This record gives sequence, structure tokens and C-alpha cells, in this order.
Amino acid sequence: MFWIIVGFLIIVACAIRVLLRPNRTPEARVAWLAVIFALPGLGVLAYLLLGETSIGAKRTERIKRVTADLERPETLQGWPALDPSPQMKPLFAVGESITGYPPVAGNSGELMADSDATIARMVADIDAAQRHVHLMFYIWLTDTNGMKIVDALTRAAQRGVTVRAMVDDLGSRDMIKSNAWSDMGAAGVKLGRALPIGNPVLSIFGGRIDLRNHRKILVIDNAVTYCGSQNCADPAFSPKPKYAPWVDAMMRFTGPVVRQNQHLFATDWMASVDEDLSEVLNEPLDPSTPGFAAQVIGTGPTVRAFAMPDMFVSCMYAARDRLVVTTPYYVPNPMVQAAIVGAAQRGVDTTLILPKRNDDFAVGATAKSYYAELLAVGVRVFEYRPGLLHTKSMTIDGVITLIGSANMDRRSFDLNYENNILLEDEKLTADMIARQMEYIADSDEVSLDDVRAWPATTRLWNNALAVVGPIL
Repeated sequence: MFWIIVGFLIIVACAIRVLLRPNRTPEARVAWLAVIFALPGLGVLAYLLLGETSIGAKRTERIKRVTADLERPETLQGWPALDPSPQMKPLFAVGESITGYPPVAGNSGELMADSDATIARMVADIDAAQRHVHLMFYIWLTDTNGMKIVDALTRAAQRGVTVRAMVDDLGSRDMIKSNAWSDMGAAGVKLGRALPIGNPVLSIFGGRIDLRNHRKILVIDNAVTYCGSQNCADPAFSPKPKYAPWVDAMMRFTGPVVRQNQHLFATDWMASVDEDLSEVLNEPLDPSTPGFAAQVIGTGPTVRAFAMPDMFVSCMYAARDRLVVTTPYYVPNPMVQAAIVGAAQRGVDTTLILPKRNDDFAVGATAKSYYAELLAVGVRVFEYRPGLLHTKSMTIDGVITLIGSANMDRRSFDLNYENNILLEDEKLTADMIARQMEYIADSDEVSLDDVRAWPATTRLWNNALAVVGPIL
């Protein structure tokens, strides 16, 4: 009887913790309460392991100290003057409220043709580097494309370029254990591991081990940067070959926005490695040139709450004529679902493109649970056939693009460190729309009749998984 009472009190204490935890949506509270009371003991354990977005007090304090001490890009001299359009002003304001980077003019950009072309261009840029190369990837494999980057970084280090390469400790665990990793270190490449796990059992007492750095950043000589969805790997993506090819989109940027990505890399690096990169950030800017306005948006569990969904929602509500969204993982919170539904309801031509086969069955089923509501209001839903559509992009009214690493799911909303770039440029947005149209050409459109024809068992499965969507 004594242990029954103790167990009950532990469950109640955990439930109170769920209710008192700040920055948690009501549906997330309900989902966790259901798990805790439906699975006594196991539910409490699950909450202790996965219920809170903390990377640990020591890491959080270090990140806050680095962010406070590191000179912010907007304090540097020479930023081109910017007068954003009325449509962009509120979007840039939301972006600046997240990471603090202001929008900057004078940028140029190019959409890479495909994943292999991206790696080839990265290698060429690394081979042309004169001062420093900074790289951060969530997943870096020792496959063909991965080794091309390894070889390029090694060549750069051997000719005297300062090379810093950082990977997520979980996503790139195979690279970290490989000879390629140690060989890079021996060649002079400075190596860093984001959010190191160490002993998994002991690590859970210092914060969640599944909070990861999902960013994809390459910055060269403070002059060139890349942003998009692609990891450092072949499209065949050997960890999950049956879903291949992985279909990504990356953009190559020059201009002042490069310095913002540099600053974001520096915060990641200095949070894990004892090296001050202030000198790199204080290098003189290249002369100002005409170009479009852009802004880096970096989010994560130590950034303000609801940052990434706020950005998505703001972009959706800004749409007046046309909105096209691509994401591999669609597990929206209510504000994101309401925003995309609201776009269609006010007459915006709204399109959502998802992969037909998802590498995460629970996420794929959860996404389908939202189809009926989306289709009923006029959102066009397409499922991409040839492989896993991994591109995370949004285009608005033919002039605005948001591209980066963030998915429309709870991990990107609450758990992962992400990087995106928001820009206003008709030509680059037209290129992104053309790519999105290529995706549509290789997709099957889902109709409301299709969804209504699903058997009850399919709807039951999708909706049941959607109930636990807030904790996926």
C-alpha cells in the first residue's frame, strides 16, 4: 500500500510539473497528461526523458554568456541602408525579435541545381578560400559527397587556411567515429562537436539528449555562405536508402547576410569549443553593392519560445496572392495549421507539398490527419513521388522566400537549433517557385474525395497518432 501511495504521488507531482512548466501549449500539456496517467510509471519516465526542452543548466548558461559577450553583427560599420517594403517590414521585425539580426540590403543569391551540384560548388568555394572556412552540419556522412567535403577541407587546412568544422554529436556520430574525422584533425582542421552526448545514461540528468543542432551552415572568408535543407551526404542517403533520393534545396549567398550566418556559426562554435571568434566577426566588410534584402533567423531551445512557428505564421498571414510551402515533416501546432487554413480562406492560392512516403511513419500519418481540414478550405495538397522531398521552403506572392533547415514539426519548433534565411527578391523567389513547380510535376494531388474514401482504420490510425503529435 505504501508504494502504491508513493507511486501515485510521483504521478501527481509529474502532472503538476506539466501544468506549471512555462512556454508549453495547452495541447502539449493535455498530451503529456494523457501519457502520464495512461501509462503509470512509464509515462513519468517518458516525461523525465523527453518532456522538457532543456539542454542542461551549464550549457544554457554558457550559450547565454557567449551570446552576450560576442559582438553582434548589427554593431559593425558599413551595413548597406535598407528600406524594406511595407509587406516585409513586419516579417523582418519578427525575424529580428528572434535572433536579433536586422535585415540587410546588398545581397545576391543563387539556387543550386541539385544536391550533387551543391557539393561541387561548395568544394570549389572551399578550394578558393584564402582565410577561413567554417562548416556546421547536422548529418555528415563518409559517402561520396561527404568525403569530397572532407578532402576539400583537408586541402584548405594544408595550404594554411583556418578551417573549423562542427557537427551534431548525434546526427554525425558515424563521421565522428570514422578515420576521416581523425585524419582531418591531423591535417590541421579544427573540429567541434555540438551538444556532445557522452554517457547517455548520465547525460539525461544534464538535459535532454535528443535536443540537437539541426543547422546546415558553410561560411567562407566572410564572403560566401550557404543555407538550405541539405546535409553533407549523397542524395542516396545510405542510412535510409529505401526512401532515396533525398531531394533538397540549397542557396548560395554573398553580401552582408553572410556575416549574420558567420555570427550564428560563431555562437555554436564558442558554445562548445574554447576559442573566441570575435576577430573573425570584426573583419572589414567588402564594399557595398546593390542587392536584395535578407535576414538570418536562428532558432533553438535557448532562443525565445515559439520563435520558428511565429516566423512561419507571420509569413503565411503576409501572403496576399500566392503561398507555396514544402516540408518533409508536417506536424503543425494549432497556430501554424490555422495560418495556412486562414490563407486559403481569404482567397490566397495556397499549396502544400509533402513527400508521398515519409521516413517517419508517425509523422507521415499525423500529417495526413490534417488533410481533410486543409482540402476543405481550398489548400491544394501534393505528395511528391520520386523520393523523400526534404526541402524546407516557403514562397510568398512571388517576391518573398524563406529557406533553411526548419521543418514544420514540433522538433523544429521546440527542440532543434535551426537556421533559415528570409529574403525579398523577385528573381531568386521565381527560381525557388520554379523548383517548387518541378516538385508538383512529380507529385500526386490529393483530393477531398480521396481523403473521404480512406477506410475508417486509416483515419483512426492517423488521428490517433495526431493526438500524440505535440510530443512527437
